[in-house]
Amino acid sequence: MAAPVGIGTVAATEAAHEESPRASRRGLRGRSAGTKPLPSHRRQSFGLFLSILPLLVLVFLFSYLPLYGWIYSLFDYRPARGLAGSEFVGLQWFEMLVGSPTQVQQIVQVMLNTLAMSFLGIAASVLPLAFAVFLNEIRATWFKNLVQTITTLPNFISWVLVYMIAFSMFSTTGMVNGLLENIGLITEPIKFLDSDEHVWLKMAAWGIWKTVGWGAILYLAAIAGIDQSLYESARVDGAGRFQTMWHITVPQLMPTFFVLLMLSIANILNNGMEQYYVFQNAFNREQIQVLDLYVYNIGMTGNNLSLATAIGMLKSLISVALLLSVNALSKRVRGTSLI
Repeated sequence: MAAPVGIGTVAATEAAHEESPRASRRGLRGRSAGTKPLPSHRRQSFGLFLSILPLLVLVFLFSYLPLYGWIYSLFDYRPARGLAGSEFVGLQWFEMLVGSPTQVQQIVQVMLNTLAMSFLGIAASVLPLAFAVFLNEIRATWFKNLVQTITTLPNFISWVLVYMIAFSMFSTTGMVNGLLENIGLITEPIKFLDSDEHVWLKMAAWGIWKTVGWGAILYLAAIAGIDQSLYESARVDGAGRFQTMWHITVPQLMPTFFVLLMLSIANILNNGMEQYYVFQNAFNREQIQVLDLYVYNIGMTGNNLSLATAIGMLKSLISVALLLSVNALSKRVRGTSLI
C-alpha cells in the first residue's frame, strides 16, 4: 500500500513542477495583458483598420481634399488664365456680400427661401414616423410590403423624371387642367408650375412625396427592435391597438426621431439644388432660389466662380457651427451627443 502512494506522490510532485513554469508564464501574460495588447489583438486591430481604410480614403478625397478649392475665394479667378494667372484680391468677394445693396437684397431673399423650405421640411419630418407607425400595424404581410414598396420607389426616381411627371400632370396643358376643364370646374388653365404663388408649399409637397417612404425605413427598423414583452404586458392590461401605438411605439421611437431632428437642424442651410434647379423658371425664380441653387447660378450661369466659392465657404462654416451648437444642446438637454 505504501509503494503506490509513494509513486502517486512523486508523480503529482513532478506534474506540479512541470505545471509551475506554465502557470507562471500565464500569470505574466495575464499581468501584462492589462497594459500591453497581445500580438493577436494587434493583428486584429490592424485588420479592422485596413477594412475601413478605403472608406477613410474616400472621405478624404471627397470631403477634405476639395477644401483646397476655398483658395479660389481669394482670387479673381478666370478659367482661361488659371489660378496662377488670376489676380489676388484678398477678401474682396466677402466684402461685396455685405457692401453691395443689390447683393445684400439677393442674399436676404435667398436666405428667406432657404430657411422657409428647411423649416417646412423639419415640420414634415414627423410624417415618416407616423407613416412607419401605421404601416407597422398592417396585419396582411403582402399588403404591407406592397405599400412600403410603392412609397419607397419615388426616392430612387431622379428629380428630372419627377419634373417630367409634374409637367405631364400639372402644366397648363396637362392631365389635371384637362380634367378640370372637361368637367366644367375651370374655364382657364391653372398655372401650377409657372407661377410664383405658394412655391414653398409646392416644393415641400414634392419633397414629402419623394422621401416619406424612404424616411420610414429607419423607423421601421427601430420598431423591429422594440421589446415585444412591452406589447404583451399592455395587452394583458387591456390596452387597445391605438393605446399601444401611442404609449409604447411612439415613445420608443422618440430617441431616433430626436437624433434625425438634430441632424436636420444642423443641415438647415443644405437644401440641395437638384429639385429647385429643375422646377425653376422665369416666373418662380425669385421664390425658389435656395442657397445651393444660388451658388450654382452665380458660379456657372453668372461665370463668377470666386464669388460662388466665397458664398459656399461661408455656408459650410455656418453649417459646422450649427452642428456643434446642436450637439452641445443635445448633450445638455438629453444627456447624449451626436458626435
